[in-house]
This record gives sequence, C-alpha cells and structure tokens, in this order.
Amino acid sequence: MSLPLSRRHVLSLLAGGVASAALTRFAFADDLGLGQMEMKEGYDSIASPLDATVSSSPLLSPGTIEATQRALAKYQEIAGRGGWPQVSGNERLQLGDRNEDVVSLRRRLVASGDLAPSLGGSPVFDSYLDGAVKRFQARHGIETSGVVGDTSRAALAIPIDVRVKQLQINIVRLREMGNLGSRYIMMNIPATEVEAVSSGVVEQRHNTVIGKPDRPSPILSTLVQNVNFNPFWTVPLSIIKKDLIPLMQKDPTYLAEHHIRIYNPQGQEIQASQIDWNTDEATHMRFTQDPGFDNSLGQVRINIANQYGVYMHDTPEKSVFGSEYHFDSSGCARVQDVRDLCAWILQGTEYTRDRIDEVIRSGARITATPVAKVPVFWTYVTAWATPEGLVQFRDDVYNKDGYANLAVVSVDDAG
Repeated sequence: MSLPLSRRHVLSLLAGGVASAALTRFAFADDLGLGQMEMKEGYDSIASPLDATVSSSPLLSPGTIEATQRALAKYQEIAGRGGWPQVSGNERLQLGDRNEDVVSLRRRLVASGDLAPSLGGSPVFDSYLDGAVKRFQARHGIETSGVVGDTSRAALAIPIDVRVKQLQINIVRLREMGNLGSRYIMMNIPATEVEAVSSGVVEQRHNTVIGKPDRPSPILSTLVQNVNFNPFWTVPLSIIKKDLIPLMQKDPTYLAEHHIRIYNPQGQEIQASQIDWNTDEATHMRFTQDPGFDNSLGQVRINIANQYGVYMHDTPEKSVFGSEYHFDSSGCARVQDVRDLCAWILQGTEYTRDRIDEVIRSGARITATPVAKVPVFWTYVTAWATPEGLVQFRDDVYNKDGYANLAVVSVDDAG
C-alpha cells in the first residue's frame, strides 16, 4: 500500500512568498473601503478567535458528548437549509487575492459558521477572511497557514450530509468509552494527539506520529507499566521483514551504521555477513539497537501492556513533528516532548522533570515505575465538538468511517 503524501511539505517554504504577496496585493482593499469595514466590525463578532480552538476539556468526557450532540443538531439544521455551497475554481487562494472564487469561499465559510454573514460578499481575500480560513483549518487539523490549497479545498468540499453521518458515528464511539477514571492518558489516533488528563482537565497535550495506514496503530485500553530511560530497542519481527531485510539488501552497512547488533537463536552475537539477506534467515535472529541519541526509540520508552507489541516513545528525528503528515510509524506512537509526559506519569516518585534530564544525560539504563499504574486509551475519533462549541473534524486515515472522501487526500500544496 502506497503511503499518502498529503500535507508533507513544510509550510515555511511558502511563508516568505505568501507574506510578500500579501503586502503587495492588499492595496486592493482600499479600493473597496475594506479598511473602513475592518474599523467598524470587530473580529469577536465574526467567530471565535483562533486561540479558542484549543480546549482544556478532554476529548473523552461527558461535556464532549453533549457538545457533539449539539453540533450534530446544528449540522442537521444546516443540511435542512440546503447545506453549504462549493468553493469555485481550483487555484490556491490567499491573503490579497481578488476574484469570484474568494466570494464563493466566503459564502462557504459563512455557512459553516467560520465567518460572519455580514462579511460574505466581498471578492477580496482580506484579514477577516484570513482569520476565518485559519479557524476552519484549525478545526480540521490542517496547518493554519491561511492559504487555501488542495488540502483545505478537499475539506471544504466534503458535503454536509457526510459530516452529519460522521458526527453520528463518532457520538457512538464517544459514548462507548464510558468512565475513564480521574487520571489517564488518551491518544486520539486520527488527531495524532495525546492528552494527559487529571480530574477532568487536560494538563498536557502532545503531538504524536503514529502508524501508517498499512501499519495502523491499534485501538486499545491498557495501563502504563513503566518507563525506560536510555533503552535498547529490540526490532519487532514485522519491521525485520518489511524494513531491515530490504535495507540490508540495498546497503550492507546499514546495521553497523545504526548500531544494531544481531543475535542468533542461541543468544550469540553474530555479524551481518553471516546472514543470507536474500532469504528469510534474518527473521530467526534477534536484532537489538544500542542505547543512545540515534536509537530509534530516542531516549525514552513508555511501556504499556498490550498484545500488539506497541508502546509510546521518543525519537531521534524531532523534525517529524514539524511535518503536517503524522502517520509514519509502524504502529507505535512517537511523542513530542515525551520527557514532560514521563514526569507527569511519574509524579510522586523521585523522577521529576529535572531528574529525568539528569538520568538521560548520564546514559544509565534505568526503569522507573509510577506510583499507580496510569490508564492509557488509544481511541479513534474523527469528529467531535468541544464544550466551548468548536466542531472538530479529522481525516479518516484508517478508513473506519466508511466514506472515501474522508480519507487523507494526496496533495502537494500547503493548506
């Protein structure tokens, strides 16, 4: 299965061009008196500001269920009025543009509540529309560039009846979770985000990189067993088959360069040259990567009890969190700023945040156990609303909602 390439391009490559174009073309606003309009109408009257897209309420909570039910009623009402219009054209739209496609974009965002009705007719892409686009992007897990490219157009084009069905499906998922307890960790796979929750409040949020569509992260409920600092990595059989053998066929030095040792069934260390890489001989061996900064687990592994052999961990490749596409692992979850999460898990032990840094700097292989085992939930929710009233949607990367146009769209354009 080929890996979707949506949202992979770093938006910073576009930022300079977008900004300079905006400065040049925004003069069009003066022709239509938009400067005066912006003086008269405050942004608070348009929609919630962008920072309101972040909620302190956990995804899996009674408040979320109630808010999602209200959102469903709202979207059914929109559908009853005929839904929302399509955005015309297929070109990128951004600050300073002036054409009829901008008018259709405004009308679409008015219909979904991202832009005030009084601002629905201008052909100029002004700062109000930029704010509305960013709000829409934040609600759909799209990089908030303000640029309407292929990714944003694909999200804008999803019909209202599909969104209604998506909300209905996910209300069932939210209800099925039940009472999670007072302190837990929750990862929403489609949102590629981890929440650390205590007494109904999200105390930490972390971006994650999770399983590829052909190596999906599982839905599970389990407990944190312990935390390994400076861990070895024992390569799973699936990765030996899918990754290590092909890599060694291409580059016989790969294992040595990545400090991966090979042990035969008798536990004796052997050399890569002793294996016939054109057969399945390697699948009978154990492969272990030495601890260190370049270890595939990074410098931390959070062990969770499960039948799938997955866990949460650090990564030496921090740049993956800067990519817009976060479905790139073999099933485990790479967690950004994972040391903060470890300190949260280990509250009440000697392993404070500073102590964790000291242990990692020392290189010592240490296993730390939490005072009480923390519940962990990996769930799959693609549509929900926050108690603050913001309706959120995410790509159905693993195709569990049953609609082809909710899956990741392959694009090569930011936004």
